[in-house]
Amino acid sequence: MLDLQRLRALHAVSVHGTVGAAAAALGFTPSAVSQQIAKLERETRTVLFEREGRGVRLTDDAWQLVGVASELLAIVERAETRLEERRGVPSGRLTIAAFASAARGLLPSVLADLAVRHPALDVRLTEVDPHLSVDLVAKGAVDLVVAHDWDIAPLPAPAGVEQARIGEDLCDLLVPEGHRLAGRSAVRRSELGGERWICQPPGRVCHDWLMRTLRGAGHEPDIVHQADENPTLVALVAAGLGVALIPRLGRGPLPVGVVEVPLDPMPVRRLYALWRTGAARRPAIAETVRTLRAHWPDASAHTAPSTPTGPARPGRLGGSAF
Repeated sequence: MLDLQRLRALHAVSVHGTVGAAAAALGFTPSAVSQQIAKLERETRTVLFEREGRGVRLTDDAWQLVGVASELLAIVERAETRLEERRGVPSGRLTIAAFASAARGLLPSVLADLAVRHPALDVRLTEVDPHLSVDLVAKGAVDLVVAHDWDIAPLPAPAGVEQARIGEDLCDLLVPEGHRLAGRSAVRRSELGGERWICQPPGRVCHDWLMRTLRGAGHEPDIVHQADENPTLVALVAAGLGVALIPRLGRGPLPVGVVEVPLDPMPVRRLYALWRTGAARRPAIAETVRTLRAHWPDASAHTAPSTPTGPARPGRLGGSAF
């Protein structure tokens, strides 16, 4: 008989790409995951991994097992959801993936609130870029995702994934003190040509948004410095090394030497909670989404009072029961 935990380990490797990443997602050590896979190979008398450079790749037989594992894990999830629904209280383990500034500016208060009010609920947080996190929830690697998109770049949601709007986060132009735009009450996007830009690396949502926005205004961006974390970007601006577009959520107070200048129109990114349709009736999902929305006003207190937090705009992400 196939062991479910070993199938879960194989499924995690297929989703995350490496044994190390799968181990981090499951809360195990890489050696423990490797042992589970080795035992599964012996049980099935099948080679599941083949060496490829410094890593491994799944064999065709392994991918067949991954398909079966996905079906079995979905059945287990439905059973757990029904039991939790019958109990009527959030309980069990809930895994959340959130992008960096949400993990810093929103999730700490949400997780602390849930821990106090629902001690039977074991919430685990992982920081993941939105481009990756939506796929993770669709494949069952995490239970809930906090992701975002931009006003000009909607976030696609795959079939079988539901969403609820949490709120909207505004974005400002940050410039060094003494910069030509530092004293302005507002700056049009058409005025941003010729600047030296500091931003996240290619492939990140914020980088892609900046490139599309400036090219749409007729400017080819001159990217001089790249960093993953917003505090690093702000520090580079403070050193006078360029300008940056930084969202307000989780940004914190600006250091001396950095000036915030509003853009006209103001860039907006929309925050969503996403989960699999099969888990929509789980009390832990519903309560976590409600708590995210309840804490959003405090997390976004530095944004404009008119920032909407109502239903999602029509687009590639649909409506929600929450």
